[in-house]
Amino acid sequence: MTQQQSAEPILTGVRNFRDLGGLPTADGRRTRTGRLFRSGHLAHATEEDQRFLAELGLHTVFDFRNSADRAVDGLDVELPGVRNVNLPLTDPADGAAFWRMVRHGDLAQLRSSLGDGQAAARMAASYRMMISERTAEYRQVLRSLADGATPALLHCAAGKDRAGLTVAVVLLAVGVERDAIVADYLISNDAQRRYRFRRAASERTEDPAVTAEITELLAPLFDARAGYLEAAFDQIEREWSGTENYLTRGLGLTAADRDRLRVSLLDSAP
Repeated sequence: MTQQQSAEPILTGVRNFRDLGGLPTADGRRTRTGRLFRSGHLAHATEEDQRFLAELGLHTVFDFRNSADRAVDGLDVELPGVRNVNLPLTDPADGAAFWRMVRHGDLAQLRSSLGDGQAAARMAASYRMMISERTAEYRQVLRSLADGATPALLHCAAGKDRAGLTVAVVLLAVGVERDAIVADYLISNDAQRRYRFRRAASERTEDPAVTAEITELLAPLFDARAGYLEAAFDQIEREWSGTENYLTRGLGLTAADRDRLRVSLLDSAP
């Protein structure tokens, strides 16, 4: 059991929260506890949740949602003394179309848009897109973390895709083993962590067979699947011929940036 898994709070209004401490690096070190956290959005944080989050000593909260996502769930609660950075990793138009489909799409539309593997392919393509097109945003996050923006909490709507991929990039930058990155990512599948999406009242049905099929069609959009993260890793190989080139040429990280990240996020050398 890693440090990350050993003593984790249950937050009432914030889903998928966890400390990224205890993850192993290729050189035998581990990520520090209390430095980097991930979660779903903070818009529904209870007063007790807010007290817990305030006690973490957070410097920065990075919110990767776009305006369409924020319209669905609301803005994050404000935590005293914490800097909030909204850094959308997907376009608002795409977000609006996504939520229309999830909340209002009827069975025929969902079959047409998501059936026969289309949903999973859509997710893998979005991960590839973020690797290719959001280099400036990842550079900003990594340099902020290197320059003292820790402890930090990274989140999107569910804490799975945009936050999950950003976390993966951060962990790659400090040398965390890839298997450990994937294992952390898949924790988002736990039942108590998953985002609770809501269908529009006009689209709800009492037919259990229809409900089951709709749930199955939408599931790939809300699953954490290793194949999605592998698609991102494959895109790194295709475009930059490896992680080091991606970090240095794609994201523009210097050796000094990487050193400061390691100091901030890793325990002392073995």
